[in-house]
Amino acid sequence: MINICWFRRDLRLDDNAALYYALKAGRPVLPLFIFDTNILDDLEEKADRRVEFIHSALEAMQLKLREKGSGLEVHTGRPVEVFASLLEKYTIEGVYTNQDYEPYATERDTTVARLLKARGAAFYGYKDQVLLDKSEVLKDDGSPYTVFTPYARRWRSIIDDFYVKSYPVQQYEQHFLQGAGGTIPSLGSIGFRATGKPFPSPQVKQDLLKAYDRQRDYPGIAGTTHLGVHLRFGTISIRALGRKARELNDTFLNELIWRDFYQAILWHFPQVGRGQSFRPEYDLIRWRNNEQEFARWCAGMTGYPLVDAGMRELKETGFMHNRVRMVTASFLAKHLLIDWRRGEAWFAQQLLDYDLAANNGGWQWAAGSGCDAAPYFRIFNPTLQTKRFDKDLVYIRKWVPELDSLTYPAPMVEHEMARKRCLEVYGAALRR
Repeated sequence: MINICWFRRDLRLDDNAALYYALKAGRPVLPLFIFDTNILDDLEEKADRRVEFIHSALEAMQLKLREKGSGLEVHTGRPVEVFASLLEKYTIEGVYTNQDYEPYATERDTTVARLLKARGAAFYGYKDQVLLDKSEVLKDDGSPYTVFTPYARRWRSIIDDFYVKSYPVQQYEQHFLQGAGGTIPSLGSIGFRATGKPFPSPQVKQDLLKAYDRQRDYPGIAGTTHLGVHLRFGTISIRALGRKARELNDTFLNELIWRDFYQAILWHFPQVGRGQSFRPEYDLIRWRNNEQEFARWCAGMTGYPLVDAGMRELKETGFMHNRVRMVTASFLAKHLLIDWRRGEAWFAQQLLDYDLAANNGGWQWAAGSGCDAAPYFRIFNPTLQTKRFDKDLVYIRKWVPELDSLTYPAPMVEHEMARKRCLEVYGAALRR
């Protein structure tokens, strides 16, 4: 009889909650990963760097497991079908995994847990991708917070050393199933191909974190961590990062609180992950949805250099500076009056660090439709944002080298006209 540790968004062997509890239970533990075809089949781009990142992380885990005499068993398919097959192959006492709060993930886990229960096996889920989860930061009456500031205040009153303490997985490594695992399937065999582009380092730079509050808003300098993809797939521990943040920079800690907040919103209000506005009245907005204008925004050819630089950086690298994400999102929803869901979907396709909760939360914030969102009459002026955050055009000239040439387009919309139009359209919808 064995236990299984099912890896998903936690691709590491150290400080892993589910792995710790699986090993501590004392039975041989089979490490498992499933390339979920329910997800992969929806990916149109077969040179998807996120799949490539996952594949690279699995190979790194496999090397470490081989040193311990064990290995990852990797399958491709629908999880419930994979577990049906595993139940025929092994006598399974329990499946240990870390919780995922996205709507599809909760449905998947419910289905798998039901199958396991029918066959006499247990399903255990643990907190690992957030510091405080959906049930730990609630109002006095037990309801969820929908405004960030009081949420953050309560979050800070709860957090202490216990919540950022590492799980000592190494104490129980002797319980890995010996001789487990096989060859990890190649990217090609699951229908994808490598790009060869490098990934951000998982190393936490202390000097960068110490200066984070002073540098994070300026896209022309290396003032942000680029750790998003590692948090998305769990190749670093959120607890280790939380310890660093508490020690080195309160502003960076605040960003981790925002991350927990959006995960909690997604859990308590799953409709936001299915295309609904958090504030239903914003679904009455009559979007223009001009296809040519959307294409120019995607291509970084709007004539607003800061917007164009961000969109080109995204397309080339899979990353966009957070300040610029806000500007580009506001431009699409408010200057062009194109439904924020279209921008959200484009970012979901392009971002290496794509996370449903954060992406949805950020887009609804920019559009004004989300919880604790920017008011609809707050409309970023890309020109003023440039003067404030990239006044020497360091960032812009990197991504828009033709800035001073005749080939660079004129602004596709005049700011004051767009602002007035946005206020009229939003105002009409909200009055209705």
